[in-house]
Amino acid sequence: MEIRNKRVLVTGADGFIGSHLVERLVEEEAEVIALVYYNAWGEIGWLRDVPEEKLKKMHICLGDLRDPGFVRSLFRDNAPQVVFHLGALISIPYSYVAPASYVYTNLGGVLNLLEAAKEFGTERFVHISSSEVYGTARYTPIDEAHPLNPQSPYAATKAGADLLAMSYLRSFELPVVIARPFNTFGPRQTSRAIVPTIITQCIRNRTTGEAIRLGNLEPKRDLTYVKDTVSGIISIAVTDSTIGEVINIGTGESISIKELAELIMRMMDVELPILTNPQRVRPPESEVWELQCDASKAFRKCNWTPQFSLEKGLSETIAWFERNYELYKYLENYL
Repeated sequence: MEIRNKRVLVTGADGFIGSHLVERLVEEEAEVIALVYYNAWGEIGWLRDVPEEKLKKMHICLGDLRDPGFVRSLFRDNAPQVVFHLGALISIPYSYVAPASYVYTNLGGVLNLLEAAKEFGTERFVHISSSEVYGTARYTPIDEAHPLNPQSPYAATKAGADLLAMSYLRSFELPVVIARPFNTFGPRQTSRAIVPTIITQCIRNRTTGEAIRLGNLEPKRDLTYVKDTVSGIISIAVTDSTIGEVINIGTGESISIKELAELIMRMMDVELPILTNPQRVRPPESEVWELQCDASKAFRKCNWTPQFSLEKGLSETIAWFERNYELYKYLENYL
């Protein structure tokens, strides 16, 4: 399938990965409908960081995925041929505090989209999952056959949404494919995520010598630069043989949180102590200790491989956060 000239709906377009995805889709000459979560201020989230010439080439729509009438109106007025569904509540810590909101958004939202896509004949429904659905690895690297073992309310709703999406393929022949990125990082990422947390604390504390405060330092993560995640998602969408499949997106390498912090400090020429902040530590049975991706299926089916090394991706990310630190300086201690 060619993405060029396709009418494409991207939910969660105001978010971290979503804003990078719509930017790339505009470059690929798709007709982009960028769905942004409705707010009273007309704020478009990270789309404000997208160059003006690209913003002008997409249609930005404010709304709420939890409203089935609104979602149906999106399809009725100008039915998208391809749906990239990224809209979701994402913070794992906040899912311990308000789990019901994750059910309403992450499960209710995908149900509304699936119903509309079924009714209006969507050609490809690309559902964006999360490696968190695997839980702590039973074996590494983790392939798509690994059992699902969600260990947080967030992960549980993502796993449920995956299963619901796939049921629409089996029950109604909706052409669904599930892209499952591992830990994506890069410019525009929320400060709750580990890479921005380390970078922003290095910027703040490099003159004072104050310690960097993180959660558990032992877990290992497979970190994928956002441009690679986006290219993987698009590759999965345009490959016809991926329909009905779950496909991982990751690098195949993992690094511990402690090693990551030390690497970022070396790259930023900063030397600070690292301490554990109890508020950032997950409940013991909820911690995911290791995520390392087996992305061989993505290469085999889509000829996709990551193009950015961890160091190259971190270099671009550090430079962006240095330029945009004022946007984050008041948010570092929030979920």
